[in-house]
Amino acid sequence: MSITEKLLDGFKETLGARVVNTVANGLLMLLLARVLLTPDEYGLLFLVIAIVAVLQLVADLGLSRSVARYISDRKETDPGSIPFLIRTSLRYRVLMLALVAGGIVFGRDLIAAVLDTPELSTLLVFGAGYLVCQSLYSYHNTVFQGFNRVQLSAVVETANAVLRVVAVVALTALGFGVAGALIGYAAGAALASIVGAVLLYRRFYTTHEDTGGSKSLRNRMLKYSIPMTASHSANVLDRRIDTVLVGYFLTPVAVSYYVLAKQISEFVLVPAGSLGFSISPTYGEQKANDSLEEAARIYEATLRSVLILYVPAAIGIVLVAGPAVDLVFGTAYAGATPVLQVFGVYVVFQAITSVTTNGLDYLGRARDRAIAKLVTSLGNVALNVVLIPIYGVVGAAYATVITFGIYTLINVYVMHLELSLDGWQIARSLALTTVVSAAMGLSVLVAVPYVSTIPSLAGVIALGVGIWAGLASISGLFDLRKTVGMLT
Repeated sequence: MSITEKLLDGFKETLGARVVNTVANGLLMLLLARVLLTPDEYGLLFLVIAIVAVLQLVADLGLSRSVARYISDRKETDPGSIPFLIRTSLRYRVLMLALVAGGIVFGRDLIAAVLDTPELSTLLVFGAGYLVCQSLYSYHNTVFQGFNRVQLSAVVETANAVLRVVAVVALTALGFGVAGALIGYAAGAALASIVGAVLLYRRFYTTHEDTGGSKSLRNRMLKYSIPMTASHSANVLDRRIDTVLVGYFLTPVAVSYYVLAKQISEFVLVPAGSLGFSISPTYGEQKANDSLEEAARIYEATLRSVLILYVPAAIGIVLVAGPAVDLVFGTAYAGATPVLQVFGVYVVFQAITSVTTNGLDYLGRARDRAIAKLVTSLGNVALNVVLIPIYGVVGAAYATVITFGIYTLINVYVMHLELSLDGWQIARSLALTTVVSAAMGLSVLVAVPYVSTIPSLAGVIALGVGIWAGLASISGLFDLRKTVGMLT
């Protein structure tokens, strides 16, 4: 099987799982926001999840990404060390989980007092259980990536998505409210963790002859987890601390506006996330084989693809955000509209980052990425503190877009240093994509005032997609028939 076929198979498997996950999340978001919870409760739920995600940093410590990197390096050259790597990383993971979950339970009153939200005290008990399940789920997901078996990651992700919807809807519909939703989220992650553990044990742990390991190998794995921890911590700060700060400076209702807008913007990032997740281990393999030129061509093609897809997506989000939020979620969430429009720009940056950052980890440039992420994330926190009191919930979106944009550019530059990219071809593709997207945007702008129902909204979106696809095909940005054939 060629590299292209292998990458395409992995991409389709990952994309399929993430489509299932996205549909599940979308259904869950719609039911929770419109039917099962009030805006205040919706904001409270995701405030708890954001707090747990920030505290989970201490439990994860970058170990899963570090062990995935060492598995990728050693699965061919030293397969006997694989069981040792799995065993050691899991031991440290479970130990840290116990400490952090216990800390949440005993410190929940303090957290509730600092955020001036008394309801958090009880909810954080359930949040601690969610932390344990979610951390173990993400561990298995990442380790399968290290084996370059993203199909198994897809299985685990699908299990999580399906049970989460069933459990959350059932428990909230029965009247358990935010606590029931948290238990439902934990149940989905718990099942996915069990599935992942069985697959990891049967497919990899028992199939490799266990020759043991050494303190040296353990220490190298732990040492490499330090920059991974820094970059992952900074990433979580970018994705979660802004939500916590909105809760601190404003109210749970404002949190609901911010979270809803961010969730909507992240739905369109499924293809980029799937592509980045499935393709990243290949960069490490190409480097190990001294084929950096091939790795460069793969990355350039990937980057052009996400630009072709996400520049028009960003324009579309800005133009249809208002009617989309009002019609789908109700006027009670109208405050999310300006936030979603700002996040239209964030979508482009996040798409580029999705196909870049994991690749840098597998190329051994985790330290560079970690430094950039840490600096920009601290800048994000500072900007949030300054802008939220002035501009409200929109200020948090401004802070995220500015700092994440800087981080994205740094990542691409580091990738260029590693692979010597053809900047001219990338710039040419971006310029042509922008022209095509602008033409599409003008047609959508004319049609938006006529949107009054969900079918008319869908019609305007379909019109924009059709015009973009036609112009992109005519201009030579991509071959529509070939693309559809590859994905089917």
